[in-house]
Amino acid sequence: MTAETSGFTKVIILGAGAIGSYYGSMLSRKTDVLLVGRRGHVDAVNSRGLEVTGAVEGIFDLDASTELSGIPEGSLIILTTKAYDIEEAVNEFRELLRTDTVILVLQNGLGNEDLVQSLVGPGVDVVRGLASTGVEFLSPGRIEVKLVRETVLPKTAAGEKIGRLFDLCGLDARFSEWMDVEVWRKLTMNCVINPLTALFRVPNTEIAVEGLREVRRGIVDECIRVAEREGATLEGDLEGEISRAAASYSNLSSMCQDIIKGRRTEIGFLNGKVSELGRRHGVATPVNDVLTSLIRFMEGKEWS
Repeated sequence: MTAETSGFTKVIILGAGAIGSYYGSMLSRKTDVLLVGRRGHVDAVNSRGLEVTGAVEGIFDLDASTELSGIPEGSLIILTTKAYDIEEAVNEFRELLRTDTVILVLQNGLGNEDLVQSLVGPGVDVVRGLASTGVEFLSPGRIEVKLVRETVLPKTAAGEKIGRLFDLCGLDARFSEWMDVEVWRKLTMNCVINPLTALFRVPNTEIAVEGLREVRRGIVDECIRVAEREGATLEGDLEGEISRAAASYSNLSSMCQDIIKGRRTEIGFLNGKVSELGRRHGVATPVNDVLTSLIRFMEGKEWS
Protein backbone atom coordinates (compact mmCIF):
# COMPACT_ATOMS: atom_id res chain seq x y z
CA MET A 1 0.00 0.00 0.00
CA THR A 2 1.44 3.41 -0.92
CA ALA A 3 1.43 6.77 0.83
CA GLU A 4 -0.89 8.05 -1.89
CA THR A 5 -3.55 5.63 -0.60
CA SER A 6 -3.85 7.78 2.50
CA GLY A 7 -3.87 11.04 0.54
CA PHE A 8 -0.33 12.15 1.50
CA THR A 9 2.73 11.86 -0.73
CA LYS A 10 5.35 12.90 1.82
CA VAL A 11 5.67 13.40 5.58
CA ILE A 12 8.03 16.04 6.98
CA ILE A 13 8.87 15.78 10.69
CA LEU A 14 9.92 19.25 11.81
CA GLY A 15 11.79 19.08 15.10
CA ALA A 16 12.93 15.47 15.01
CA GLY A 17 13.87 14.78 18.61
CA ALA A 18 12.58 11.78 20.57
CA ILE A 19 8.87 11.89 19.75
CA GLY A 20 9.33 13.25 16.23
CA SER A 21 11.82 10.52 15.39
CA TYR A 22 9.40 7.88 16.71
CA TYR A 23 6.61 9.09 14.43
CA GLY A 24 9.06 9.34 11.56
CA SER A 25 10.20 5.77 12.03
CA MET A 26 6.65 4.40 12.13
CA LEU A 27 5.45 6.45 9.15
CA SER A 28 8.48 5.49 7.07
CA ARG A 29 7.01 1.98 6.84
CA LYS A 30 4.58 3.20 4.19
CA THR A 31 5.54 6.79 3.43
CA ASP A 32 8.41 8.93 2.16
CA VAL A 33 9.61 10.65 5.36
CA LEU A 34 12.04 13.51 5.95
CA LEU A 35 13.34 14.20 9.46
CA VAL A 36 14.39 17.81 10.08
CA GLY A 37 16.49 18.14 13.22
CA ARG A 38 19.82 18.90 14.85
CA ARG A 39 23.08 18.32 12.97
CA GLY A 40 24.39 15.43 15.07
CA HIS A 41 21.12 13.48 14.87
CA VAL A 42 20.74 14.19 11.16
CA ASP A 43 24.27 13.00 10.35
CA ALA A 44 23.80 9.80 12.36
CA VAL A 45 20.45 8.97 10.71
CA ASN A 46 21.83 9.61 7.23
CA SER A 47 24.95 7.51 7.82
CA ARG A 48 23.54 4.46 9.62
CA GLY A 49 19.77 4.84 9.86
CA LEU A 50 17.53 5.55 12.84
CA GLU A 51 17.96 2.91 15.55
CA VAL A 52 14.78 2.34 17.56
CA THR A 53 14.78 0.05 20.62
CA GLY A 54 12.29 -0.89 23.31
CA ALA A 55 8.61 -1.39 22.55
CA VAL A 56 9.44 -0.84 18.86
CA GLU A 57 12.67 -2.20 17.44
CA GLY A 58 14.49 -1.81 14.17
CA ILE A 59 16.83 0.24 12.03
CA PHE A 60 14.79 2.63 9.92
CA ASP A 61 16.20 4.01 6.69
CA LEU A 62 14.87 7.52 6.15
CA ASP A 63 16.17 10.87 4.98
CA ALA A 64 17.23 13.57 7.42
CA SER A 65 18.23 17.21 7.04
CA THR A 66 18.98 20.24 9.19
CA GLU A 67 16.71 22.43 7.07
CA LEU A 68 13.64 22.27 4.87
CA SER A 69 14.25 23.42 1.31
CA GLY A 70 10.93 22.48 -0.28
CA ILE A 71 7.46 21.08 0.38
CA PRO A 72 6.16 18.68 -2.29
CA GLU A 73 2.54 18.53 -3.33
CA GLY A 74 0.31 16.62 -0.91
CA SER A 75 2.66 16.84 2.08
CA LEU A 76 1.92 16.40 5.77
CA ILE A 77 4.13 18.43 8.13
CA ILE A 78 4.26 17.09 11.68
CA LEU A 79 5.43 19.84 14.02
CA THR A 80 7.27 18.39 17.02
CA THR A 81 9.57 21.31 17.85
CA LYS A 82 9.51 22.74 21.34
CA ALA A 83 6.48 24.97 21.86
CA TYR A 84 8.65 28.06 22.38
CA ASP A 85 10.18 27.54 18.91
CA ILE A 86 6.86 27.65 17.02
CA GLU A 87 7.22 31.10 15.52
CA GLU A 88 10.81 30.62 14.41
CA ALA A 89 10.07 27.17 12.95
CA VAL A 90 6.96 28.26 11.04
CA ASN A 91 8.62 31.38 9.68
CA GLU A 92 11.35 29.20 8.16
CA PHE A 93 8.92 27.20 6.01
CA ARG A 94 5.94 29.52 5.65
CA GLU A 95 6.93 30.71 2.18
CA LEU A 96 7.21 27.09 1.01
CA LEU A 97 3.66 26.12 2.00
CA ARG A 98 1.16 24.94 -0.59
CA THR A 99 -2.63 25.12 -0.37
CA ASP A 100 -2.78 21.31 -0.04
CA THR A 101 -0.22 21.16 2.80
CA VAL A 102 -1.56 19.88 6.12
CA ILE A 103 0.20 20.71 9.41
CA LEU A 104 -0.22 18.40 12.42
CA VAL A 105 0.80 20.06 15.69
CA LEU A 106 2.09 17.41 18.14
CA GLN A 107 3.47 19.48 21.00
CA ASN A 108 2.99 20.10 24.69
CA GLY A 109 1.10 23.22 25.63
CA LEU A 110 -2.12 25.13 25.15
CA GLY A 111 -3.13 27.18 22.12
CA ASN A 112 -0.23 26.01 19.95
CA GLU A 113 -2.41 25.29 16.93
CA ASP A 114 -3.97 28.76 17.12
CA LEU A 115 -0.53 30.35 16.99
CA VAL A 116 0.49 28.18 14.02
CA GLN A 117 -2.75 28.99 12.19
CA SER A 118 -2.24 32.71 12.74
CA LEU A 119 1.25 32.45 11.25
CA VAL A 120 0.35 30.38 8.16
CA GLY A 121 -3.03 32.00 7.44
CA PRO A 122 -6.46 30.48 6.82
CA GLY A 123 -5.52 28.74 3.55
CA VAL A 124 -3.61 25.89 5.23
CA ASP A 125 -5.17 23.13 7.35
CA VAL A 126 -3.70 23.10 10.87
CA VAL A 127 -4.64 20.09 12.99
CA ARG A 128 -4.01 19.64 16.71
CA GLY A 129 -3.02 16.16 17.81
CA LEU A 130 -2.02 14.72 21.18
CA ALA A 131 0.79 12.19 21.50
CA SER A 132 1.06 10.00 24.59
CA THR A 133 3.76 7.48 23.63
CA GLY A 134 6.79 7.55 25.93
CA VAL A 135 10.10 7.98 24.08
CA GLU A 136 13.65 8.83 25.18
CA PHE A 137 16.37 10.30 23.00
CA LEU A 138 19.42 8.16 23.81
CA SER A 139 22.04 9.65 21.48
CA PRO A 140 22.25 10.94 17.91
CA GLY A 141 20.55 8.37 15.69
CA ARG A 142 19.15 6.34 18.63
CA ILE A 143 15.83 6.49 20.49
CA GLU A 144 14.11 4.13 22.92
CA VAL A 145 10.33 3.64 22.94
CA LYS A 146 9.29 2.98 26.53
CA LEU A 147 5.54 2.66 26.05
CA VAL A 148 3.31 2.87 22.98
CA ARG A 149 0.04 4.75 23.34
CA GLU A 150 -2.59 6.28 21.06
CA THR A 151 -2.58 9.59 19.23
CA VAL A 152 -5.72 11.69 19.71
CA LEU A 153 -6.91 13.50 16.58
CA PRO A 154 -9.93 15.72 15.92
CA LYS A 155 -12.90 14.17 14.16
CA THR A 156 -12.58 16.43 11.14
CA ALA A 157 -11.83 15.77 7.48
CA ALA A 158 -8.15 16.61 7.92
CA GLY A 159 -7.91 14.69 11.20
CA GLU A 160 -9.46 11.59 9.65
CA LYS A 161 -7.13 11.85 6.64
CA ILE A 162 -4.14 11.80 9.01
CA GLY A 163 -5.75 8.93 10.90
CA ARG A 164 -5.90 6.83 7.73
CA LEU A 165 -2.17 7.31 7.21
CA PHE A 166 -1.47 6.40 10.83
CA ASP A 167 -3.57 3.26 10.50
CA LEU A 168 -1.57 2.18 7.43
CA CYS A 169 1.65 2.57 9.40
CA GLY A 170 0.60 0.83 12.63
CA LEU A 171 -0.03 3.98 14.67
CA ASP A 172 -3.15 3.80 16.84
CA ALA A 173 -5.36 6.90 16.49
CA ARG A 174 -8.47 7.89 18.43
CA PHE A 175 -10.80 10.56 17.10
CA SER A 176 -12.45 13.09 19.39
CA GLU A 177 -15.13 15.71 18.89
CA TRP A 178 -14.04 17.47 22.09
CA MET A 179 -10.44 18.40 21.44
CA ASP A 180 -10.57 21.39 23.80
CA VAL A 181 -11.26 19.01 26.70
CA GLU A 182 -8.67 16.51 25.42
CA VAL A 183 -6.03 19.25 25.26
CA TRP A 184 -6.79 20.41 28.80
CA ARG A 185 -6.64 16.87 30.15
CA LYS A 186 -3.26 16.30 28.48
CA LEU A 187 -2.05 19.71 29.66
CA THR A 188 -3.00 18.82 33.24
CA MET A 189 -1.11 15.53 32.99
CA ASN A 190 1.95 17.35 31.69
CA CYS A 191 1.65 19.96 34.45
CA VAL A 192 1.95 17.15 36.99
CA ILE A 193 4.50 14.80 35.42
CA ASN A 194 6.91 17.17 33.68
CA PRO A 195 7.91 19.59 36.45
CA LEU A 196 7.95 16.99 39.24
CA THR A 197 10.17 14.60 37.29
CA ALA A 198 12.38 17.51 36.24
CA LEU A 199 12.76 18.80 39.82
CA PHE A 200 13.74 15.39 41.17
CA ARG A 201 15.38 14.21 37.92
CA VAL A 202 13.63 10.83 38.05
CA PRO A 203 11.58 8.69 35.62
CA ASN A 204 7.83 9.29 35.50
CA THR A 205 7.06 6.19 37.58
CA GLU A 206 8.76 7.66 40.63
CA ILE A 207 6.47 10.68 41.04
CA ALA A 208 3.36 8.45 41.34
CA VAL A 209 4.15 7.77 45.02
CA GLU A 210 1.73 8.37 47.89
CA GLY A 211 4.00 11.03 49.40
CA LEU A 212 3.39 13.35 46.44
CA ARG A 213 -0.38 12.81 46.24
CA GLU A 214 -1.30 16.17 47.77
CA VAL A 215 1.11 17.97 45.45
CA ARG A 216 -0.38 16.20 42.43
CA ARG A 217 -3.89 16.98 43.64
CA GLY A 218 -3.03 20.64 44.15
CA ILE A 219 -1.76 20.95 40.58
CA VAL A 220 -4.79 19.14 39.18
CA ASP A 221 -7.35 21.10 41.19
CA GLU A 222 -5.92 24.41 39.96
CA CYS A 223 -5.93 23.19 36.35
CA ILE A 224 -9.56 22.07 36.68
CA ARG A 225 -10.67 25.47 38.01
CA VAL A 226 -8.82 27.40 35.30
CA ALA A 227 -10.03 25.05 32.56
CA GLU A 228 -13.63 25.58 33.68
CA ARG A 229 -13.23 29.34 33.32
CA GLU A 230 -11.86 28.65 29.82
CA GLY A 231 -14.97 26.65 28.96
CA ALA A 232 -13.57 23.12 29.37
CA THR A 233 -15.07 20.85 32.02
CA LEU A 234 -12.66 18.15 33.24
CA GLU A 235 -14.64 15.30 34.79
CA GLY A 236 -13.74 12.18 36.73
CA ASP A 237 -10.85 11.37 39.07
CA LEU A 238 -8.22 13.17 37.03
CA GLU A 239 -5.53 13.00 39.70
CA GLY A 240 -6.02 9.26 39.95
CA GLU A 241 -5.86 8.85 36.18
CA ILE A 242 -2.66 10.87 35.99
CA SER A 243 -1.06 8.93 38.85
CA ARG A 244 -1.87 5.61 37.19
CA ALA A 245 -0.55 6.90 33.86
CA ALA A 246 2.68 8.13 35.45
CA ALA A 247 3.17 4.75 37.13
CA SER A 248 3.07 3.07 33.70
CA TYR A 249 5.73 5.29 32.08
CA SER A 250 9.35 4.39 32.86
CA ASN A 251 10.81 7.08 30.60
CA LEU A 252 12.26 10.43 31.58
CA SER A 253 9.82 13.20 30.69
CA SER A 254 10.82 15.70 28.03
CA MET A 255 11.20 18.42 30.68
CA CYS A 256 13.38 16.16 32.81
CA GLN A 257 15.61 15.48 29.80
CA ASP A 258 15.80 19.23 29.07
CA ILE A 259 16.82 20.06 32.64
CA ILE A 260 19.49 17.36 32.70
CA LYS A 261 20.90 18.70 29.42
CA GLY A 262 20.84 22.30 30.65
CA ARG A 263 18.28 23.37 28.08
CA ARG A 264 15.28 25.67 28.13
CA THR A 265 12.01 23.93 29.03
CA GLU A 266 8.37 24.31 28.00
CA ILE A 267 7.27 25.32 31.51
CA GLY A 268 5.82 28.59 30.19
CA PHE A 269 3.42 26.62 27.97
CA LEU A 270 2.41 24.23 30.78
CA ASN A 271 2.23 25.30 34.44
CA GLY A 272 3.17 28.85 33.44
CA LYS A 273 0.19 28.98 31.07
CA VAL A 274 -2.14 27.78 33.83
CA SER A 275 -0.80 30.54 36.09
CA GLU A 276 -1.19 33.14 33.34
CA LEU A 277 -4.80 32.15 32.66
CA GLY A 278 -5.48 31.93 36.38
CA ARG A 279 -4.45 35.57 36.80
CA ARG A 280 -6.65 36.54 33.86
CA HIS A 281 -9.70 34.87 35.41
CA GLY A 282 -8.96 35.70 39.05
CA VAL A 283 -8.26 32.05 39.94
CA ALA A 284 -5.44 31.49 42.46
CA THR A 285 -2.79 29.01 41.24
CA PRO A 286 -0.13 28.93 44.00
CA VAL A 287 1.10 25.38 43.30
CA ASN A 288 1.57 25.99 39.57
CA ASP A 289 3.14 29.37 40.35
CA VAL A 290 5.79 27.75 42.58
CA LEU A 291 6.55 24.94 40.13
CA THR A 292 6.97 27.45 37.31
CA SER A 293 9.42 29.51 39.38
CA LEU A 294 11.42 26.46 40.46
CA ILE A 295 11.79 25.11 36.92
CA ARG A 296 12.77 28.53 35.58
CA PHE A 297 15.46 28.70 38.27
CA MET A 298 16.82 25.32 37.15
CA GLU A 299 16.85 26.04 33.41
CA GLY A 300 20.24 26.36 31.78
CA LYS A 301 22.21 25.09 34.76
CA GLU A 302 24.34 21.96 35.01
CA TRP A 303 22.58 19.22 36.97
CA SER A 304 24.10 15.83 37.60
